Parts: sequence; structure tokens; C-alpha cells
Amino acid sequence: MPKPELIVYFDGSCPLCRREIAFYRRSLASQDLQWVDVSQDSALGEGLSCESAMRRFHVRDAQGRLHDGGAAFACLWRALPGWKVLGWLFRYPPLSWGLELAYRLFLPLRPYLQRLARRRENTSGSST
Repeated sequence: MPKPELIVYFDGSCPLCRREIAFYRRSLASQDLQWVDVSQDSALGEGLSCESAMRRFHVRDAQGRLHDGGAAFACLWRALPGWKVLGWLFRYPPLSWGLELAYRLFLPLRPYLQRLARRRENTSGSST
């Protein structure tokens, strides 16, 4: 089996992450990527612990290099049609710095947004 272009590590226990990953997986190109739910206690490979993967978004490229945060999003976007231009733009400074800064500003808000998303899921799930 050929190596995937990218291994995408995501937190499947996070309702925000699940929605975002589902959005990316709708692309036909996503079939060439490997998607790993780190909340399922998977073997993540060299240099990545489950704890680290739960705290920040990570991808591993075909050469085995691990990318995290904004750089990981830029790698993922370069692998998906419709997102490639953004992925290339955000690969280079100063845009890469801005993307990483935005990601770091988002991280402290993530727990609150997760709770809101869980409430929304529970509310919409109970009304059906």
C-alpha cells in the first residue's frame, strides 16, 4: 500500500474538530490522505504523543515530517483542491506567522467553543 500524501491527526472527541474534518473529507482528494482520530488512542508514530495531538492539530507529510498548528493547516490545505492556493500562501512568512498567531489565539477559546458545540449537538439531537 503506498504511503499517503498526508496523515491528518484530529481530535474526534471534539465536536468542532469533527465538523471541520468532515468538511475536508468531503473532497475527493481526501481519499489520498490518512485520517487518524487521536481520541481513539491510536499509535501515532515517532515524535507524536496522544497528549500532544489532543492539544494541537498535527499532520505528517509523505517524507515523515511532523507539522503542527498553523503549519499543519497549510499542509492540509495544499493537499485539497480549492484550498491549494491558501495552503501555498500560508506556507511563507509573514502569512505563516499570522496563521500560527490566529491558531494560538483560538486555542484558549477552544474549550468554551467545544462546550457550546456539544450543547448544540445535544439540543438538536434530542429534538429529532
